[in-house]
Amino acid sequence: MDPLSSPTLSAVTVDLGLDTRLALLAAGLVFLLALGLGVWKYRQMATSADHLAHPYVDIAHRAALLYSFAILLIAAFVELSSWPTWVNLAAAGVLVFFFVVAIASYIVHGALRDTTNQFEHPSTMLRVGMLALIVGEMGGFAVLLAGFVDGQFLA
Repeated sequence: MDPLSSPTLSAVTVDLGLDTRLALLAAGLVFLLALGLGVWKYRQMATSADHLAHPYVDIAHRAALLYSFAILLIAAFVELSSWPTWVNLAAAGVLVFFFVVAIASYIVHGALRDTTNQFEHPSTMLRVGMLALIVGEMGGFAVLLAGFVDGQFLA
């Protein structure tokens, strides 16, 4: 008998909600972005005199890696939340939006090489953006955490 055709090795199908599937897709896309940013970082390290990438290229790469795994955590909370799909999608969407905006800002600074610390001379736009990020990320996750607690402990 061919061990590769064994029924025990067949694909497992899991019925995930649309909200969870979209969160997992976002995690995969951000992870793929992180891998691409790793190539950019490597290229800069290989060609620079000090063998270092620009600080914001390094930050973009690391942030994308960390955010991709954070989105996996978010997907778990989305799947186990008792809230309706649209609530979970909105909360997860806010989190993913701010993660991607942060990565994009790091990419821009890395490409432009315009600063090594974006907070050295913060603009009003940066301050407002940071406040929105804090409220959005903490609020979005608090919604998912509350849905998890409601569904897993209170139901």
